[in-house]
Amino acid sequence: MSAGSEHVKISELKPGMNSVSIRVRVLEAEAPRTINTRKGPRTISEAIVGDETGRTRITLWGHAAGSLQVGDVVEISGAWTTSYRGQVVLNIGGRGNITRVDDNSVPPEDEIPEETPQAPPDWRPPRRSTGGYGAPRRRGYRPRF
Repeated sequence: MSAGSEHVKISELKPGMNSVSIRVRVLEAEAPRTINTRKGPRTISEAIVGDETGRTRITLWGHAAGSLQVGDVVEISGAWTTSYRGQVVLNIGGRGNITRVDDNSVPPEDEIPEETPQAPPDWRPPRRSTGGYGAPRRRGYRPRF
């Protein structure tokens, strides 16, 4: 599912969206930290962002971590959505872009509603491919035909 190049509103976010473009105000921002993943240590930070339709959490991966400051109005492109504890979460990493924009384009913090987009209760992320034929690719492995 793709959001295309036009901006979406927070209330329109659903889990599993890709190429999300959105304009939001930063309401809270955490300092970057390192976490351990299956692919090794990764740097992330988290923030709460909002627009006139609601607010949501955003996870910033890699170079994007720590790039948001409270009060900033930013345009985010190349983001994707996931679900965590029943709520839709925005994510941005190496392929995404964050640009500071005119402060008047998003309402002030006290006018941003508390509503957060919810994931459908039965939503599950799509299964990741194993490289074909149901078997993980290993060095030296050649399928027989």
